[in-house]
Amino acid sequence: MQKLIFIFFTLTVGCFNLLYAQDFPLKPVKIVVPQTPGGASDALARIVAQKLNEKWQQPVVIENRAGAGGNVGMEFVAQSPADGYTLLMSYVGSHAINASLYKKLPFDPERDFAPVATLATLPFVLVTSQDAHFKTIQELTDLAKQKPLTFGSAGNGSVNHLLGVMFNAAAGTKLEHIPYKGAAPAMQDLMSGQINMVFTSLPSVAGSIKSGTLRPIAVTSAQRSSSFPNIPTISEAGFKDFDVSPWFGLFAPAKTPSSIVKKLNHDIEEILKNKEIIEKFNAQGADPFITQPSEFANILRKDIIKWREVVKASGAQID
Repeated sequence: MQKLIFIFFTLTVGCFNLLYAQDFPLKPVKIVVPQTPGGASDALARIVAQKLNEKWQQPVVIENRAGAGGNVGMEFVAQSPADGYTLLMSYVGSHAINASLYKKLPFDPERDFAPVATLATLPFVLVTSQDAHFKTIQELTDLAKQKPLTFGSAGNGSVNHLLGVMFNAAAGTKLEHIPYKGAAPAMQDLMSGQINMVFTSLPSVAGSIKSGTLRPIAVTSAQRSSSFPNIPTISEAGFKDFDVSPWFGLFAPAKTPSSIVKKLNHDIEEILKNKEIIEKFNAQGADPFITQPSEFANILRKDIIKWREVVKASGAQID
């Protein structure tokens, strides 16, 4: 009898969740971006939110909750109701790297979140000022053997920093890391000649590259960017294993009903196939990236392990 009751209860709950998902959403949905406005996470989230708004005929609101490398916004979502109405816009930096960078996190990046859907991948790009004495990776490595060169970042343990660590390991250079409190001051010092180069997300400097204010040296992905096909890759310079193209994606609080997660994933997949969205992503230097929730979970798990080694090599750690 107990077994029959359990089966009946399970089927009832399953049917309820399925019907609930079919009607979802019935009220506004919030997407929390754990970074400040204007960055790649914010830009991509707003593009997707606009299309979801049109599709659902419900407001999809972006809420920026920056702080502690993304941990403030992530903690907020982890503690939110698991009903699909509060989502997290995350990326490899805050979701995979912070797990090794911070000694204590108020959440578990895997256990406390349900992967919903990847949105895009985008390469980072190595940029310098127009006055720099190098225009290629080869010229950079040759110059670095003759005199000290510096690279700036958004702070210790940031993707910008760790890319410099990876490049030093691959090229045998000793570029000096100069950490800043955010990407903006690093770019300001690059423009004024205080530092020699910066690894940064392609969308954040796309306008400066197009206007000729900054000189792109190479992108970090294995393939050239479809938006900037004239910029070579670092791998083309002989570093064949150099391939970093961070993902961006949406998460829900853990225990969000699987039916809701599947509904979100399905609707987002439809949006990412939309020609208008593809063009908007490409304008940001990004390419749509479609996965199922289970695939996304595997990608996250592998990246946590991958970046753990890079963080260890960098020596970076935040209390």
